[in-house]
Amino acid sequence: MGKITGFKEYDRVAPSKEDAKHRVKHYREFLEELPSDELNKQAARCMDCGVPFCQSGCPLGNVIPEFNDAVYKGEWKKAADILLSTNNFPEFTGRICPAPCESACVLGINRSPVAIEDIEKHIIEIAYAKGYMKPNAPVLRTGKKVAVIGSGPAGMAAAAQLNKAGHEVVVFERDDAPGGLLRYGIPDFKLQKDVVDRRIKLMEEEGVVFKCNANVGENVEVGMLLREYSAVVLAGGSTIPRDLGIEGREAKGVHYAMDFLKQQNKRVADRKVGVEDIMATGKNVIVIGGGDTGSDCIGTSNRHGAKTVTQFEIMPTPPEARTPNMPWPTYPMLMKNTSSHEEGAARSWSINTKKFIADDKGNLKALRVVDVEWETDANGRATSFKEVAGSERDLPCELVLLAMGFLHPQKEGLLEKMGIELDARGNVKASEQEYRTNIAKVFAAGDIRRGQSLVVWAISEGREAARKADEYLMGSTKLATKDAETYA
Repeated sequence: MGKITGFKEYDRVAPSKEDAKHRVKHYREFLEELPSDELNKQAARCMDCGVPFCQSGCPLGNVIPEFNDAVYKGEWKKAADILLSTNNFPEFTGRICPAPCESACVLGINRSPVAIEDIEKHIIEIAYAKGYMKPNAPVLRTGKKVAVIGSGPAGMAAAAQLNKAGHEVVVFERDDAPGGLLRYGIPDFKLQKDVVDRRIKLMEEEGVVFKCNANVGENVEVGMLLREYSAVVLAGGSTIPRDLGIEGREAKGVHYAMDFLKQQNKRVADRKVGVEDIMATGKNVIVIGGGDTGSDCIGTSNRHGAKTVTQFEIMPTPPEARTPNMPWPTYPMLMKNTSSHEEGAARSWSINTKKFIADDKGNLKALRVVDVEWETDANGRATSFKEVAGSERDLPCELVLLAMGFLHPQKEGLLEKMGIELDARGNVKASEQEYRTNIAKVFAAGDIRRGQSLVVWAISEGREAARKADEYLMGSTKLATKDAETYA
């Protein structure tokens, strides 16, 4: 590494944030950029650790020590080339990835890990600012046409890689603009949509075609795709949300988190919502689900001007530090305080919702909840719970947002009409070795195949499925694999 003693000399420094009381008044990103001298120090913290566990911790296999070394030396073009050799969209992962690479950082064993995610974001933003990010269309075309269904991170990654291989790529998106989860699932205060648009424009200049309002199986014929395209990549995501089927579920005011978030993203983009508004303004809001989607609902509710915001999680309170059953370098399930929590929200753990209570007009007015106690196994993992006697109570609430994850992809339409086989969980059946479905020319990538997961995993899946599709079309492939030890 450029400075072999950097990890001993410098502490981790994070980008500063706009004050919470100001940022809740808008939907823009609010993290400041680190100055170049501070970036130099943060990159210098990367150790000459011998075995870079950070790379194995990253689903994309990013070549992290090498781009840290380039950043330390101020070699921004080299840093960008190294980063882009494994990650098609570091401007996305640098903003919204939970950074499993940092959990695997050797320095993180007894100190704060290297700020890999922040460095990654700065590399790509500096690359755009310096004019390094130019369209790079393939010189030769293969004459093969590939259809990618879904324009989320998995579909975009597959499209980018297949286009790089020289195929003619058309991406079909059922929404009114491309981006999938990136556009309509993640709030603008975490990922501004001009960042997505910038990348889409670059891909279009490289030859990728995006067709929006194109719902395959509805207004786009499945048979046409199979006839006219040499290969098809399914990347439609896991879109059926987990419900809470308890008494009173039909009350007006109980909504899925993604419906709430999508509406707000459309408002910010000045696009038509098209359905009845879901607003948190002046309401007691309860978010059921303790993950990132729930956190996004908190941040959005605060920006709406909610009266109160509370987040429920049925699981017990996570630990602050690793426990024996969360050994390094595995990704630990620790207490996480997001920027949305900083903006204001109460949090309740080990709490179960038993009933939605409506008024005489059918509008939600309260939740009946009860505290629970968890039993754990020998490894400290929660296995079963029982209600705490005398803890049942009603809490005032006019808006509930269900943020409990997703079950599987939508089966009606595309999957049924194409005759795609599903696995026991309801996901598209396709092995991690081949990414191929029961139809020889149809591949699958991302949440539609592996189930609900991270954006970084979706990008990895899209890249790997593209390799297999290219291999199917051409007999071999030159597309990079995440298992490569060096960048090309």
